[in-house]
Amino acid sequence: MGPPHRIQRLTTQNQTVNEATITQYIIHTFPEVETTEDFGYTFFFYGSDHKLPFATLAASDNEYDSVSKLDREGVFRLNIGISKETFQSLFGKDKVVLSDYDFTALDRFIPHPHYAPQHFICVLNPSEVTSGRVSELLAEAYGIAVRRRARQGETQ
Repeated sequence: MGPPHRIQRLTTQNQTVNEATITQYIIHTFPEVETTEDFGYTFFFYGSDHKLPFATLAASDNEYDSVSKLDREGVFRLNIGISKETFQSLFGKDKVVLSDYDFTALDRFIPHPHYAPQHFICVLNPSEVTSGRVSELLAEAYGIAVRRRARQGETQ
């Protein structure tokens, strides 16, 4: 199940949050994280089972996803897979109406434009203001991935 980890804050005061700081934070905070890059995304997995990432970083638009207009200078999107309970605490228990959200807005937690039904959320260019919550949500997503992997090991 992986060793316990301490939730650290994504940033320190006056530190810029960017793709590199998020990547380094995830890799150095959570044990046994592996990454893969494809389609302008960095995928973060727990261990070597690269079937379902617990988080992704999208750095550019591609033919499948351009709703966040990531081709803007310096804009990136962090996607995080959270629990149903946390998702509902953020967006309510009713079905999410995606047209209610501006997927180009910076530094706001919003449902993922394509994977909201799987309880993925996203934030474009998180800042120091939202970095504490980003850290908590990444820890939750990582924990889900660890538990999923442990359950898969029990069934094999």
